[in-house]
Amino acid sequence: MVRRHRGLNLIATVRVVAAAFCLCSSGIDTLLPFASALSTEMSSTRTASPLKIIDSHLHVWASRDEAARYPYAEGQEPPSRLSDRASTSELLKQMANADVDGALIVQPINHKYDHSYVTAAIREHPTKFKGMLLHDASLPPDEAVMRLEDLALKGFVGVRFNPYLWPEGSLMSEKGGGGEAVFKRCGELEMPVGIMCFQGLEKHVEDICTLIESSPKSTPPLILDHIGFTGLNEVGDKAFEQLLSLARYDSVVVKISGLFRVAGPGNDPYPHEGIRKRRFVPLLKAFGADRLMMGTDFPFVLEENGGDDGTVRGIDSWLFD
Repeated sequence: MVRRHRGLNLIATVRVVAAAFCLCSSGIDTLLPFASALSTEMSSTRTASPLKIIDSHLHVWASRDEAARYPYAEGQEPPSRLSDRASTSELLKQMANADVDGALIVQPINHKYDHSYVTAAIREHPTKFKGMLLHDASLPPDEAVMRLEDLALKGFVGVRFNPYLWPEGSLMSEKGGGGEAVFKRCGELEMPVGIMCFQGLEKHVEDICTLIESSPKSTPPLILDHIGFTGLNEVGDKAFEQLLSLARYDSVVVKISGLFRVAGPGNDPYPHEGIRKRRFVPLLKAFGADRLMMGTDFPFVLEENGGDDGTVRGIDSWLFD
């Protein structure tokens, strides 16, 4: 049954928001549309509901046993408590438990620019996974674009910009830089660009606006991770007003993900009623359900009350309160 949110003329459920937008939007002909692939698979295995649950934000990395084949980047070993809980096989178990049909795997910092582990996951489970590659800000523009195109042919359908991987003082939107070149190429390919504002949206909002306005004819979907890291505090409240203002750009989408990160240590515990009232409800009004995406932030969410399954069901329930 398709449920609608109080008169909005769209499917108001995070179960399907992520699917068509970021996982099916690559303009490269050789990529199989992800939602179509899932629909084909599900038609033979599930009759209870046509709705799909797509997790738009999670990570996988090699277990300690797998690390001999897929080594971690120098100085980027995963925390010991999660070392063996973020493998592809562990993710599949969590997805089955939470009734999640597919996922966008965001390249983890633990493997940095070596995408071989995520590539293997996509290759082995093409109807379950697509990838979001990590942009290497050290590459010259031509090489960065070539790398984007190569990984796109391997099942990566989006690019993550981590502004803290740029040289200090440099901007993602720097004229003539690799970030600008990749952003424009993503627009041509209709591939989303995700941005992680880990230290707060307020530090990057001008850079983000410049990026968007640098490519007016072919602006790619721009996805802000984890509600833009607009924490539930005075600084976060001011940044959240900036986030709401970005709704004026039709290309901007917000991930309702990493809720424990937005709440902050010891604040607004699961089921995150404060985030629902102070962040989710205003975002739903400003952006609409078709520009919000559910993400669990696996495996880190496993250490939080509710875990993976609770996050999926909790966000879904917010739409109908």
